[in-house]
Amino acid sequence: MAPDPHQSPQAFLAHLYQVAVQRAQAAHCLPAYLPTPPKGRTVVLGAGKAAAAMAQAVEAHWPSQAPLSGLVVTRYGHVPQRPQGLAQRIEVVEAAHPVPDAAGLAASERILQMAAGLSADDLVLCLISGGGSSLLTLPAPLLSLADKQGITQALLASGASISEMNCVRKHLSSIKGGRLAQACAPAQVLTLLISDVPGDDPCVVASGPTVPDPSTCEQALAVLKRYAIDLPPTVAQALEQGQLETPKPQDSLFAQHRVSMVATPQQALEAAAQAARDSGIAAYILSDAIEGESRTVGQVHAALARAVAAHGQPFAKPCVILSGGETTVTLRPRPAGTPRGRGGRAGEFCMGLAQALQGQAGVYAIAADTDGIDGVEDNAGARVGPDTLARAEALGHALPSFMDRNDAYGYFAALDDLVVTGPTFTNVNDFRALLVL
Repeated sequence: MAPDPHQSPQAFLAHLYQVAVQRAQAAHCLPAYLPTPPKGRTVVLGAGKAAAAMAQAVEAHWPSQAPLSGLVVTRYGHVPQRPQGLAQRIEVVEAAHPVPDAAGLAASERILQMAAGLSADDLVLCLISGGGSSLLTLPAPLLSLADKQGITQALLASGASISEMNCVRKHLSSIKGGRLAQACAPAQVLTLLISDVPGDDPCVVASGPTVPDPSTCEQALAVLKRYAIDLPPTVAQALEQGQLETPKPQDSLFAQHRVSMVATPQQALEAAAQAARDSGIAAYILSDAIEGESRTVGQVHAALARAVAAHGQPFAKPCVILSGGETTVTLRPRPAGTPRGRGGRAGEFCMGLAQALQGQAGVYAIAADTDGIDGVEDNAGARVGPDTLARAEALGHALPSFMDRNDAYGYFAALDDLVVTGPTFTNVNDFRALLVL
């Protein structure tokens, strides 16, 4: 039973978050998309924060007599406990996210090796979810792992959108941007996706290793120039000359490939909205595809909540306002020797929200990443209430100073307002809920 939103508003919002996450669990949403076993072998390949849970769902529902093998790579700590009695037929490797490491490189090399030598009677099940861009890392020729790590770190700090980052990643990879599909030929390929990107575009999720890529070397180079990110001269020249181009939609190799979206941000938001309505609270989904600077998005949400609280417009209270998508955080310059703050998109959103709400009575909020990890920290996100600013000021914590150093973690940890869930083994990106009473 859901907590009473009037008596326990923060517990109620936490319940909505858990409902959204549960809707995106592979064990519930993936089995319906599994095909009939092929005449030949079935090889499972995949990457992402949900990859291990997706692999377990396949193992649990694949006929025991049908051949099944493969390898997936997931983030460190994102392997769920194996159900008792479930045989492991798919190997799981852990690697680093969001900056790739040698473990991800080795796993990617092995995945490409497993894709080789298959026949038209064989089936490749590709299990793809958010985070796969970093986990499935195999630098293009002329690039080292250290080069890829540096470029990734620069992109993450730049404020580039996920589609911009993945445009670059695809063209600097030997496995993403449709190249894994090339390696699987002539086998049948079925890609099962858990989407974490605005618009649910398969070629953006995990940088589309098994789907055609409409973006170009020219566009990738433009992104790098836009954010002043340096490249080795030989790589820049290769992009300029189109030598690192990806397989395109018209390529015949994709003719027999299929893609199924098994979980999306919209589905998770709809589940949370229904849970709110079941508790007698009207629910409104703004969008599942909101992008932009996290703190600015927080300020816009605050303006909407204050309008509802003060004027009953555009929604009557009590209500819940829901949104998803993938915002960005641009790291602010800091004086030399000053430690950088800690936190991710959800915490940054909450700082912007709290600043703009100014203690508005009757407004409570939660923002959390559905994978359970906000950036690289151990929290999923944070909570905001009418007393957030006052409690922080009583501790001598001025919000602007925390915002200046992007230190959402430090700000909300001091208030005991971090949302800590641990890895959830899925990923449909940002979840935000504002309760106006």
